[in-house]
Amino acid sequence: MSHDAGARRPWVDSEVAALREVVLHRPGGELRRLTPANKAELLFDELVWVDRAQQEHDALAETLAGQGVAVRWLTDLLTQALADPADRAALAAELVTADTVGVELVNRVRAHLGELDAPEFVATIIEGLTVTDVPGAGDGLVAGALGRMSRAVRRTERRLWDYAYAGHPNPAVARSPVWYGAGGRVGQPATIEGGDVLVLSPHCVAIGISERSHPVAAENLASALFANGVCEEVLAIDLPKSRTTMHLDTVLTVVDHDAVVWWPGLPEVARCWRITPGHPRLRVACEPDLRAALARGLGVDALRVVTTADDRVLADREQWDDGNNTLAVRPGAVIAYERNVDTNARLAQAGVTVFTTPSAELPRGRGGPRCLTCPLGREPAGVAG
Repeated sequence: MSHDAGARRPWVDSEVAALREVVLHRPGGELRRLTPANKAELLFDELVWVDRAQQEHDALAETLAGQGVAVRWLTDLLTQALADPADRAALAAELVTADTVGVELVNRVRAHLGELDAPEFVATIIEGLTVTDVPGAGDGLVAGALGRMSRAVRRTERRLWDYAYAGHPNPAVARSPVWYGAGGRVGQPATIEGGDVLVLSPHCVAIGISERSHPVAAENLASALFANGVCEEVLAIDLPKSRTTMHLDTVLTVVDHDAVVWWPGLPEVARCWRITPGHPRLRVACEPDLRAALARGLGVDALRVVTTADDRVLADREQWDDGNNTLAVRPGAVIAYERNVDTNARLAQAGVTVFTTPSAELPRGRGGPRCLTCPLGREPAGVAG
């Protein structure tokens, strides 16, 4: 990869180089729509105490800012991008169709959205609508939290990110190339989600094949990355298709140039393939030793591994509570949930600085610090922050 430091364009070519900028979304009204009846459909295991989750998320944002990371908010970017009523009407027409709300309500819902200003419109498309929100709609469900990813409830997120990037004050963000799914063309089954993509180094990307990310997507993304000279190899890591191992970053994250934290059961259940460019077909080779494959992907001779405990019960508990889902703010320094006491102690013993954040409610949404952040910029790999 090449890097133009002067342009300050979005740049992430590792998981651990000094973090410059992230996008966050503060938990909001969408979580207040959760009920025991709809929580599974909306991909939650439990109901969330929203006020406390917001406090914990605010603490995460403060920790990031305290480490010199610029924090941008998804709602602000969307509000900027959708300032023009014509743009809001176009997005409403795209999201509100006979397939999403029914033929009887299309015009009413679109008209209702057309009466909202930009901040109200953004809040509504994130939080969702019920019939009580739409004048004259009657009884019944209009739309849930509007959300193209693996699960239907999340698919609108992909479109919202298009607008968010367009609303970024740095024009280089909007001009950044899209390696996969440009224009929303990605459909079933070739879905992929960000938690399954780890940028190990400038030459290697790891892609999880999980319940959310399909092997077709891994192959297609690898092909696109190679065609554009983005990286030289891809590690496709096949995970059990279960809620516990939902994404690669729920069982593995990078914490230093030569170190990872992983769930100790990972080597037993994962299978790994190395994908490299080939003509006319990609070359795919089985990697029997996951640890060695990751070391090569990181560009180191030996890989240090920190686990979420030696005791399997405790390891499974802390993995479930996102003990593996750390976010590196620089090499050897990560943000982690405070509740994962054993994992954090092991990281500290390995020489990793751990900044802990409150975590009584946020883990109920199944996601740790890495899941909750979208990095837009890191220093190039090998450059000090």
